[in-house]
Amino acid sequence: MNPIILVPVKDAAKAKSRMSPLLNADERAAVACALLEDLIRALRPLPFPVAVATDLARAAALVRTLRWEAFHEEDQISESSSVDAASKRLAGNGFDAVLRLPADLPLVRTEDIAELLSQPLPSPPRLPSWRPPVPGWAPMRSCAPPLDVFPSRFGHDSFAGHIREAAAAGAQLRIVENPRIALDLDDPADIAHFLAQPAAGETYRVLLKLRVKERLLHYAG
Repeated sequence: MNPIILVPVKDAAKAKSRMSPLLNADERAAVACALLEDLIRALRPLPFPVAVATDLARAAALVRTLRWEAFHEEDQISESSSVDAASKRLAGNGFDAVLRLPADLPLVRTEDIAELLSQPLPSPPRLPSWRPPVPGWAPMRSCAPPLDVFPSRFGHDSFAGHIREAAAAGAQLRIVENPRIALDLDDPADIAHFLAQPAAGETYRVLLKLRVKERLLHYAG
């Protein structure tokens, strides 16, 4: 198996719109950048190649300094379309498995990602997926050829969407629960959950600097 980790990165100025009741555009951009920094820290020790699909030139430049693959998009239609387009290109470059990993996982650790990539895969065209213990994002790894066994369905209730697509494609799913990978930061409720537990890293530092804990006391969303 020849796997690669694929991360879609949105322009920080457009990112995290569901946090807007709590954070302004500049603050959301700061949080998005901090999330990416934390993910890079988790990925760098791994012996696997990494690719990033982004419409942000600065992110593409940063990725290249890390000697990772950068797919710079002129216009990002959606996270799902970016992941699917990049997966097709990676298949053409000789990769036969991809871990599709969002850039907004503040608790993820190197060992979490290593565990996912160590899971045995069924024979193609079956595709295993990893489900968080709560509703939300479902990280996926496709076992191919081809890498695009079924289309991505990132966004609201993405796990259910991926389940439907997998069923339609006749793909087999493997469920692995990991509470650190389960938590992504999309809205104020996610931030409250994140700040309610001991944490470290750049995302935690930025949220404390923005005094988000105090803001949450007065947030009635």
